[in-house]
Order: sequence, then C-alpha cells, then structure tokens
Amino acid sequence: MTAALRLLVDLREATSVDAPAIVVLIRALARVMDVVTPVDEAYVREYIASTGSGILVADDGGQVIGLLSYSLRPSLVHAGRSCVIEELVIDQTTQRQGIGARLVEDLLRRAAEWGCVEVSVTTLAGQRGAIEFYKARGFSDDAVLLEKHLGSK
Repeated sequence: MTAALRLLVDLREATSVDAPAIVVLIRALARVMDVVTPVDEAYVREYIASTGSGILVADDGGQVIGLLSYSLRPSLVHAGRSCVIEELVIDQTTQRQGIGARLVEDLLRRAAEWGCVEVSVTTLAGQRGAIEFYKARGFSDDAVLLEKHLGSK
C-alpha cells in the first residue's frame, strides 16, 4: 500500500481484542532494544483495563500495524495531569509512512482535551532518530531520566 493510502489508517483506543497484535509489536520493539520482555496477552489486557493507562493503535483494515502506549499521572509541580508516552512502535513493513507521527499528534490532541499540562517521552540516548522524531513534534530535551531496575515479576 502506498504512503498516500496509509493516511486512511484508523487511529483508535485499543481493546482487549487487540492484545495478540500488541504483544507481537512490543516483542518486536524489545528485540530492537536488545531486551527480553515478559509481555503476554493477559498483561496487555490488564494494561488496557488499568485506570490511567491506554494504548492508541493504528488499525489498517482490522490489522494493528502500530501502537503508542501512554500513562496519565498527577504532577505536583505543575498542579495538573501529566501524560507520559511509554512505547511507540510501528510494524517494520509500514515504518516511515507517517503513522508514528499521526499517533503522537493524536495523543497530543487527546492530552490537551484531558487537561494535561505536559506530555513527556523517554528514549535511549543513542537513539538519534527517535530524538529527532520527537523534537520535530515540539518535544525538547529538558530532563535526564535515571532508572533503577528492580528485577522482573
């Protein structure tokens, strides 16, 4: 399918029916990041059902070809709600066709409607392409994220 036709891809909130496709996309992302993920369909359904988290999917005629997961949380400093982009992944066969940009723009619109005062995202320092992708959408590198992994479940 051509890039022009890809504009017809529907962006919507994920449902539990999307869990198998979401698992495939997250596992593909984990392979690119060189990490092992324990994600399974049950966890995806739990994530979707959780208050304060969601997944936007790019649906191409019933096939999920991309996703953007997010969480909402209160921010004391901003005295308002903050939105965090957790993961953004597009199926390898449909990358570089504007689907990721559409997912981010849709989330930014939704976050404004939800009354969020900021949207943030974290990417690995060496991922120059991802950093430039987000900067092109108005994000700036204002902070440093430090992590301490506590093990797996």
